Amino acid sequence: MTTHETTLPAGEALAARTADVERATHAHVRDVPLPRGLGTLALVTLDNGHDHTKPTTIGPTGLLRIGTALREQQRRAARGEIAAVAVTGKPYYLAAGADLSIMGRLDDPEDALTIARLGHDTYRLLAEMGVPTFGFINGAALGGGMELPLHCTYRTVASDVTALALPETFLGLVPGWGGCYLVPRLVGIEAAVDLVLTRPLANNRRTDAATAHRIGLVDAVLHPADFLEQSVAWAADVLDGTVGVERRPLDDEATWDAVVGAARTELDRRLHGSRPAPYAALDLLAGARTSDVDRAYAAEDQALTDLLMTEELRASLYAFDLTTRKARKPAGAPDESLARPVRSVGIVGAGLMARQLAVLVARRLRVPVAMREVDEERVAAGRDGIRSMVEGMVRKGRLSEPEGHRVLESVTVSTDLRDLASADLVIEAVTEVMAVKQQVFAELEELVHPGTVLATNTSALSVTQMSSGLRHPERVVGLHFFNPVAQMPLVEVVRADHSSDAAVATAFAVAKALRKTAVGVADRPGFVVNRLLLRMLADVAATVEAGTPVQVADRALRPLGLPMGPFALLQLVGLPVALHVLQSLYEELGDRYPLSPGLERLSAEGRRVVPEPDGRGAEADVDLGIQEAFGDPGGPGALDEAGVLDRVLAGLAEEVGLMLDEQVVTGADQVDLCMVLGAGWPMHLGGITPHLDRTGYAERVVGRRFHEVGVASLPAPAPRT
Repeated sequence: MTTHETTLPAGEALAARTADVERATHAHVRDVPLPRGLGTLALVTLDNGHDHTKPTTIGPTGLLRIGTALREQQRRAARGEIAAVAVTGKPYYLAAGADLSIMGRLDDPEDALTIARLGHDTYRLLAEMGVPTFGFINGAALGGGMELPLHCTYRTVASDVTALALPETFLGLVPGWGGCYLVPRLVGIEAAVDLVLTRPLANNRRTDAATAHRIGLVDAVLHPADFLEQSVAWAADVLDGTVGVERRPLDDEATWDAVVGAARTELDRRLHGSRPAPYAALDLLAGARTSDVDRAYAAEDQALTDLLMTEELRASLYAFDLTTRKARKPAGAPDESLARPVRSVGIVGAGLMARQLAVLVARRLRVPVAMREVDEERVAAGRDGIRSMVEGMVRKGRLSEPEGHRVLESVTVSTDLRDLASADLVIEAVTEVMAVKQQVFAELEELVHPGTVLATNTSALSVTQMSSGLRHPERVVGLHFFNPVAQMPLVEVVRADHSSDAAVATAFAVAKALRKTAVGVADRPGFVVNRLLLRMLADVAATVEAGTPVQVADRALRPLGLPMGPFALLQLVGLPVALHVLQSLYEELGDRYPLSPGLERLSAEGRRVVPEPDGRGAEADVDLGIQEAFGDPGGPGALDEAGVLDRVLAGLAEEVGLMLDEQVVTGADQVDLCMVLGAGWPMHLGGITPHLDRTGYAERVVGRRFHEVGVASLPAPAPRT
C-alpha cells in the first residue's frame, strides 16, 4: 500500500463527518493539445461547484476529489497518454486555502493529523506525477491554495494577481501542506521568512505577481487576458527546451542559520513567546535545509496537528470570522435604505486628523470636501499638509498622478464656515473640548440645510451632551475614526440619545463607502476601544504610582503579545491626549480610571516615555529615566510582572462586563471586533473576551463567561462513560 493510499480511509471517514459544513472543491479534468506535436496536457481546474461568487476552499472532500483526479493522471502518465499535467482555478481564484470552517471544528487529534496527512499526500501527487507538472495561477492563491502549485515542477501567474500568500501564522497555524519545506528551498531562507512570518504578522500582507517572480516563487508572469492559452504555450516551450528555468542553489548553512537566528530574535522582540504558531513555523523553516521530504512533511503534520488543538487557534478563527464574514453585516445598523445621499462633505478643522479624513473622503467617496479653520495660518498649514500627504501617496505608487490631482482639486480649505453650508454631511474634528464642539454644532445648525447629518469625531466625549442645545439633535451622530485614518479599518458609529435612524444609517453607509468596518456603539464614555485601552493604561500607571518599577509594569503585558507595550502606546497616542481622555473617563466613570500624577508631570515637562525610535518598529522599552517622575520604586504596593498583568486582566474583565450591562454594544463579539480592528489586538486573543474566558478572569470577576464553551475555544471534553 502506497503512502497516498494509507490516508484514504481516514480521509473518507473525516469527509463524511464534515460534509455538512464543507463547500467541497471539485476537480475537473480536460485534455489540452500541446503545440508542435508535443502531446497532451491534462488540465485540472479547481472550483467550488456552482457557487462562483465565493473563493474556492479546500477541505477533506475537496482533497479526496483532487487526489482522485491526480491519481488518474498519474496512471495516464505511466501509460504514456499525457506529456504533462497542470492545475488552475476558476476565474479570479486558484484557491483561498484550507476550509477554515472544517479546521475550526476538529476536536480530535486524530482528525487533525488526518487532514494534515491528507493534504500532503494529495499535493505530493503533483511532485511524483512521472511527467512535468505546472501550476497556472490565474487568481488568488492563499495558504493551501498556494502550496498546491508549489508542488508543481513549474509555475506561471497572471500579471494582475495581487493575492499570493502563506497567511497561516496570522491565524495560528503553519503552512502545513508543504509550504515550510518547499518555500525556503525554492526562494531561499530570507525570502521564505518574509513570506511565512514577516508578511502574515504585518497585518497579513499579500505578495503580487511581480514580486513573486522576482524572488523565484513563480517562473513566468503572463498577461491575464489570455493567461491560460499563454500558460499552455509557455509549458510547451519548457517541455521542448525552448525555455529553460533555473533554480537558485540551496543557501549555505551559515546563511540559513543566521537568517533563522535573526528571525527568532525578532519574534522574541515582538511576540515575547505569546503565541505558538510563528515559533513552530520558524522551527520548520530551520529544519528544511537538511531534512528530506518525508521527515519534513512528518514534522509539518505534527506541528499542524498540535496547533489545530490549541485554544489560540479557536480564538484566531473566531476573530477572523468576525473581521471578515460578520463584519459585512454590522450589528445594530438601521435599514440602509434610510441613509441619506452624501454628495458633498464638510469638515470643521484642518489639523492632522481632519486632513487624513479629507483625503480619505475625496479618494473613496469622490465628492467635494470643504474644510474650515479659524485663521489663515491654520488654513495654509492644512493645505500644505494635504498636498504633502497626497504627493507622498503618488510617490509611493498608492495613487496615480491624475488621481492625486483630482483629490487635491476636490479639497478646499478656508476660514469661512459658510463654505460648508451645502454639505450633506459635516464632520467636526476640532479639539476635544465639549464647549468648543457645542459651539461648532450650534453655528453649523444655522447654516446647513435640514437634511444635513452632523457628525463628531470625538474619541470619548458624550455625543448626547454635545448636541443637547440644538433644535434638531436627531441629526447628530458620532463617527469615531482611528489614527492613522487611512490604515485603521474601524469606525465606531455612536448613536446618541436623540440620533435618528436616518442619521445613524447615513453614518454606517459612509463608513462602508470609505471601506471601513463600522461598529454601532451606544453613547457611553470612551465608547469601546478608548474605554478599554485607557482602563488598561490607567491600571498600569496606578501600579507604578504604588511602587512598581516602570520597567516591571512595562514588561508585564508581554505575555499578551499586544502590538506594543503600554508606555509605547502612551507615546504613540501622545501623553497630553491620553491624559485628557483619562480625565474625561475619570470624571464620568470614577475611580476605576485613577489619575496619574507621575504621567501628568511627564506631560507638563514634555518628556518622552520611551526612547526615540530605533527603526526596528513601534515597540520600545520604557525609558527608565522616567522613574523619577513617580518616585522611588518599592514598598508594600509594589507588584511583580504577574501581579501587574493580573490587575490589568481583572480590570478589563470588569470593564467589559459593565459595558455589556450598559449595552454599549450588542454583544461580546462586538467588543472583540473593535479591539482587533481599532486597537490592533492580536487574533490569538480573539480580541479580548475569549482570552478572559480562557484564563478564568471572566468568571472570577464578572461571574460568568462571555461566550459559551466551544465558541472561540475548544469544546468541552466528552463525558467519560
